[in-house]
Amino acid sequence: MIFNHKPLVDNKLLVQEIYNSKKLKRTMLFLLGVLLSAVSFNLFLKPLHLISGVSGISIMTESLFKIDPSVIILIGNVLLLIASFVFLGPEKTRTTIIGSILYPLLVKVTDFLPNYINLGNTEHIVITLCGALISGIGSGLIFKNNFTSGGTDVLKQIFSVYGKMPYSKASIYSEGLIMFAGGIVFGWDAFIYSIIYVAISGAVSDRVIMGISEYKTLQIVTSKDKEIKSFIIKSLNRGITEIEAKGGYTGSNKKILLCAIPTREYFLATEGIKKLDPNAFVIATDTYEIQGKIDEE
Repeated sequence: MIFNHKPLVDNKLLVQEIYNSKKLKRTMLFLLGVLLSAVSFNLFLKPLHLISGVSGISIMTESLFKIDPSVIILIGNVLLLIASFVFLGPEKTRTTIIGSILYPLLVKVTDFLPNYINLGNTEHIVITLCGALISGIGSGLIFKNNFTSGGTDVLKQIFSVYGKMPYSKASIYSEGLIMFAGGIVFGWDAFIYSIIYVAISGAVSDRVIMGISEYKTLQIVTSKDKEIKSFIIKSLNRGITEIEAKGGYTGSNKKILLCAIPTREYFLATEGIKKLDPNAFVIATDTYEIQGKIDEE
């Protein structure tokens, strides 16, 4: 007997539909993100020698060989585009092409800004924080709208895929080597400021992509599920879902209560749970978006 199972959804069409949705808005936000990244490079990164990615390499080559940074960024991005096509495939490379070319172009277009905005007397830590903030917002806008600006993002993906390592570890390796080279060229003050810049820029970028957590999701393992369920539904006016579970050590049947609450009600919820069941096991995680509605009956 032969079964002809047709997929419930054409995944390729679904992905294409996602890519095409809100295309104009996504493109405009992407362009804004690349512009902010370029402005941050010229106003903050280059004057303070903050080293990160291909941009950091271009700062070093400008200092050592007097080569225009935008040229080095373009050459580096093109080489990494080729590597992306070979090692990651055309689909992964497609969203990288525009940013890889546009970013060095905007770096060149905005390189006049330091002539009109002089930060010479500003504390280095302030410049670092401002650069991280603007760069982080720019990167977040780029990634949130399914683009990249090329550079070492490609290298990190290759390390992650072929080195069988998490993306975060691949990022540490690639960025760490470049920042260490920057420390040798510009001194260890620049190395330390670069670490601060990369850490804060990444955190800001994550917040732009994910948004600020307005909700907490609680997973509650308790023997007093009825009391806690009544408290959450009646006192907090929140929906709740029950999940059947079994204790791994004792083998006893348990219930896990799953609910999402606004962050402002987190204290009230957790303190109420403690009073109803001091032995309750509670896992709280940040939740950035809630869609749909759970069963409240």
